[in-house]
Amino acid sequence: MLVDNFDYDLPREAIAQVPLQQRDASRLLVTDPLQDSSFGKLPGFLQAGDLLVVNATRVRAARLVGRRPSGGAVELLLLAPRGDDWEALARPARKLTPGQALDFGEVTGEVVALDTGGRVVVHLRGEPTVEAAIARAGSAPYPPYIRSGPTDPERYQTIYGDRTASAAAPTAGLHFTTELLGRLKDGGIELVSIYLNIGLDTFRPITTSRLEDHVMHSESYEIPPLAAGRIAAAKTDGRRIVAVGTTVVRALESAAAGNAVAVGAGSTDLFIRPGFKPRVVDALVTNFHMPRSSLLVMVAALYPGWRRAYAHAVAEGYRFLSFGDAMFIPRLP
Repeated sequence: MLVDNFDYDLPREAIAQVPLQQRDASRLLVTDPLQDSSFGKLPGFLQAGDLLVVNATRVRAARLVGRRPSGGAVELLLLAPRGDDWEALARPARKLTPGQALDFGEVTGEVVALDTGGRVVVHLRGEPTVEAAIARAGSAPYPPYIRSGPTDPERYQTIYGDRTASAAAPTAGLHFTTELLGRLKDGGIELVSIYLNIGLDTFRPITTSRLEDHVMHSESYEIPPLAAGRIAAAKTDGRRIVAVGTTVVRALESAAAGNAVAVGAGSTDLFIRPGFKPRVVDALVTNFHMPRSSLLVMVAALYPGWRRAYAHAVAEGYRFLSFGDAMFIPRLP
């Protein structure tokens, strides 16, 4: 299948650069039939007994700016821990050598190894823990299409995130407020958390001409026992599993085991594309995605009418991508 089938015209001005002041004031496009609404009205499109599954990872302050021993600048974008070390993208990688010391203020480091494509392995130190020091010294790595971003970094975090692990936000969850979660609960709608550690490769475009030739990136996930139990109960009762975001779909469908999901941690390179039939997820809340991206391919697989919906959203002035508006697909194939 040609990647050209997943292209569309996205005006530059439609890409939201900052979030709205009020999270749930974002617009919501509900499908079949298309209805223009607002995210704060999401409870009206759900049913008592629905189970919302969210990705509760938080974004790591993974961008570190510091100095090399020569006094020259160095920047690291932390990708993932690797044992006691970290894999990172470095700039300028060509000026780094194994054993070289790096200083980022509250975080110090040493280059362990060099890889291709600007990737390095570094050993970091900080007090009282490296993770705590990174949180103080670093900043959030916004997507490449964001030129500035919000002044408050918490606006790139969901209100329910409780585990720092991702290099990017699960953006469909950015629309929720405490008040909205309360109304969902009052309406008999359950919410449960799983984890998928989002990597920067989520923004990597598909560069092949055919979908079949695209090598999907791998991400780690975890399904806690509580989530697995509630998902199994909902499936048994015939209640809808509503995924909040494409990362939740990827984790749940990777962990699918019969009429349930397997408990525990895993790694997935699942590439959801047309022809895929979901085994766990029944409905989806998602933002609008970049043309020719693996995320848009997933949406197309789960909602064949995506092109009409996206054309409507562009024509009606919806805001796109990470800080943009959302779409609710109440029924998947």
